[in-house]
Amino acid sequence: MVSETLLPVFSSYGVEDVRFNESMAAHTTWRIGGTADVFVVPTTISALTGAVRAARELSLPITVIGRGSNALVLDGGIRGLVIKLHDGFADIQFEGQSVIAMAGRSYVSAANLSVRHGLAGLEFATGIPGSVGGAVMMNAGAYGKETCEVLEWADVMDENGIIQRMTNSDFCFGYRYSILKDQPGIVIRAKFQLKEGNREALTATVKEWKLRRAQTQPLSWPNCGSVFRNPEGTHAARLIQEAGLKGLRHGGAQISEKHANFIVNCGDAKAADVLWLIRHAQNTIREQVGIDLETEVRVLGEPTSGR
Repeated sequence: MVSETLLPVFSSYGVEDVRFNESMAAHTTWRIGGTADVFVVPTTISALTGAVRAARELSLPITVIGRGSNALVLDGGIRGLVIKLHDGFADIQFEGQSVIAMAGRSYVSAANLSVRHGLAGLEFATGIPGSVGGAVMMNAGAYGKETCEVLEWADVMDENGIIQRMTNSDFCFGYRYSILKDQPGIVIRAKFQLKEGNREALTATVKEWKLRRAQTQPLSWPNCGSVFRNPEGTHAARLIQEAGLKGLRHGGAQISEKHANFIVNCGDAKAADVLWLIRHAQNTIREQVGIDLETEVRVLGEPTSGR
């Protein structure tokens, strides 16, 4: 892939800041991953539209990331175009009991600001380390609450650069699922309908949850959050711990000694190390109790042998 061939096409669509062979380790919370063939961080909707249309003209597959908290980029990297929605897509507005946030906004930040405004409904998200767009796409949740419970609508760009407003029911939400996991679409902004709450009580709840996370989760190590979905009627962490896998290390990755549904980068992990632990945990749990553990994390790109 020759950058001199691609740059004029991106420039013709108004996309100037185009990077090639960008290390994805710098853009994921696991600090792991090979390189992206082409990488852009648009700061306006027009630049995002231009990037999508340039990719279509060049027949480049598109991968969209936010804050990289739910992604395992394989060591062979990602073919095609990676679009990162970050600080340039972080505007947030409050209208009465509603909040409208751009897709690149930190979900934690949106939730904390809502609490400061005395609005209840998003406090569960104060511990979800991702973006608003990613939260909508995967129906992120915690403490028994999910994004679908407060989402009113979201503006979504299709593979042709056309933006359409999708209502809550359009997303066909399920547990850690929305229709955007099965069809192309980039969340641009989302509106959440909240309720008036007691600011002091909400703040106290958030502080209690923060303390609990610090005590039970390996927050000082690079990780992606929960690796596995909780099977119905039980918890993935409990199954993994009971199987004797807590603390298991492979290469530079380890099933956390603090929380068995976390895999941490001990400093020099490869994606292959993490993937080995994921597969080993799945195989072990299947053999021991007959339960198939499903991952929450998105596995992106290809292994080294695929290059």
